[in-house]
Amino acid sequence: MPIVRDPLNPKLSMWHFLAFYLRFWREKTGLSLTQCGEIMGVTRGTVSNFEAGRRRLQDDHARALDRHYGTGLLFQLLLWFARMAHDPNWGRQLVKYEQEANLIKTYHGQVIPLALQTDDYTSAYVQVSTRKDREETMARRIERKKAFFERADDVEMWATLDESVLAREVGGPEAMKAQLEHLLVMADLPQITLRIVPFKSGAHLGVDGSLRLLSLESRDIAYSGAQNGGRLIETPGEVRELSVMFDRIGAKALSEEGSREIIKRYLESYE
Repeated sequence: MPIVRDPLNPKLSMWHFLAFYLRFWREKTGLSLTQCGEIMGVTRGTVSNFEAGRRRLQDDHARALDRHYGTGLLFQLLLWFARMAHDPNWGRQLVKYEQEANLIKTYHGQVIPLALQTDDYTSAYVQVSTRKDREETMARRIERKKAFFERADDVEMWATLDESVLAREVGGPEAMKAQLEHLLVMADLPQITLRIVPFKSGAHLGVDGSLRLLSLESRDIAYSGAQNGGRLIETPGEVRELSVMFDRIGAKALSEEGSREIIKRYLESYE
């Protein structure tokens, strides 16, 4: 007996609205999952994932559907609005993309990236957060760190940090000393490239907030950080803009060796 899936709630987000309409039009025209997949050039399972909200439609898929259904720009516009609108599930989707990425480029001006944090450093930020589920939040963050390193050479990280991250004492002297020592260990790992933007470099684009670029098998996506959350960016043009921004911030950074030396100088202040 076939499995009958309930449709997603189209009122929850534009992504759910798009997924709901994908299924609506397929069933309206009497297409099977396999037939719809042939139109888009994807497998039956991929279509099922699109309609369940587990994977996201791309531009070529939307164009193919509009051509087949004769819907003008309907699916292309729905995709555009989904990308531009606030997505309440952006955090979950970002974690999923992190697990698929083969290269993660990240800039932080306030906090050491999660994958490079000690548990005490992570805990210090969890404890000052406004979240009520602190134990669950801590467990999820530890699991994300673990998942990154379990992938070993399958994923690289290029991390660029502002010097202010090193200057800010988080969790007390002992915790910060351990974090700086840990950062030096991380910097020696083959899959980690760590560079510091020193104070003396002057003004740079990183003051606008953190950013992350994730290279997936077939495309790149980006995340722009902000107070109380951020925005997941999948539009190719915007992703390219953030990629250029990351490179321009990196142009202000020290070399890998110079970055190790500045970390060591901060570590010496805790001796």
